[in-house]
Amino acid sequence: MQFDDQNRVGKAKRRALVNQTEAKNRVELFRHLPQYDHGSQLPNLESKLFQLDSVHPAVFKVGLRYMAGDISGVNARCTEMLRALQEAIIDYSTPPEKVLIRELTAKISSYISFINECRPLSISMGNAIRFVKRRIAKLPLSHTDVEAKTALCSDIDRFINEKIIIADKVIVGHASTKVRDGDVLLTYGLSCVVEMILLSAHDVGKKFRVVVVDSRPKLESQALLNRLIAKGLSCTYTHINAVSYIMHEVTKVFLGASAVLSNGTVLSRVGTACIAMVAHAFSVPVLICCEAFKFHERVLLDSICCNEIGDPGALATVPGRMDINYLENWTNEENLQLLNLMYDVTPSDYVSVIVTDHGMIPPTSVPVIVREYGQEHYLI
Repeated sequence: MQFDDQNRVGKAKRRALVNQTEAKNRVELFRHLPQYDHGSQLPNLESKLFQLDSVHPAVFKVGLRYMAGDISGVNARCTEMLRALQEAIIDYSTPPEKVLIRELTAKISSYISFINECRPLSISMGNAIRFVKRRIAKLPLSHTDVEAKTALCSDIDRFINEKIIIADKVIVGHASTKVRDGDVLLTYGLSCVVEMILLSAHDVGKKFRVVVVDSRPKLESQALLNRLIAKGLSCTYTHINAVSYIMHEVTKVFLGASAVLSNGTVLSRVGTACIAMVAHAFSVPVLICCEAFKFHERVLLDSICCNEIGDPGALATVPGRMDINYLENWTNEENLQLLNLMYDVTPSDYVSVIVTDHGMIPPTSVPVIVREYGQEHYLI
């Protein structure tokens, strides 16, 4: 939804279960994206735990965790959402003289609207939702409610297992062959599949060094760094502003992705495009590790049209440095807007290869995967 359309925003607010407060200092260029005050919604939503009868408790719990930031990473968010929908389907009872296919689809849509209000859906989550709704639509009318719900839960389990768990193992098998003794591998952010690749290559005895690049305000690469060091890997830690100084040592760059779009562009954690462009300037190959269920027929040319805005207040503070408080009252400054984008778009020109569960492909082959396998095939 375009959030600069006052009529549509007004209708959405009347239907919304989560009362969001619009930010005072909104960034004009991103008015089409939701910009809310962070920190006040969670206590308000927690107080409604026993008041929202229309939301299943499992869905409500996942929504709270999304809003609190307890669940991060596209795969984890998608898996938790599907598990919550699974519980909601098991507990669902079709009203008298109603058809399960129609009523359950409407119920799932209301749950998805609630989750989206807590935190905007990722592209891969949208693919998973379409899969669930498609499976509901294909249920035979001869099925009893118990049979239909059992079949749906089985399909969801199969989706999680085949399209996320097994897909990651296949990607690890492909990407590990590209790691050589003496390599210096650079990674950025916190990608579970990249972590699995590095650990797998280390377990088979390959000798290499890892450069872990991080950025504020999340500093999420520190968790990856701790886990790699605990497993005995040799690591170097730096921030993104120093990437051009260390790139001359690097032999390969491994990056995760939130989505890969039809024109070969990669949507990922903000800063990924910067890493890929610096690597391209140094003639270092960039390998994007992404499951096929994250592929989408949409085309993006910039990071403006489709994005997510994080808490701008996170930019105004430095963890552990209470003395750095120059922007403590930034919300009272009308002429100051802080922009905390969550994602950016990496052009296909800066991507050497995309490692998927269908093999290693160039960015130009993404539309072939989407077309030949299609939504029906690669979403089971």
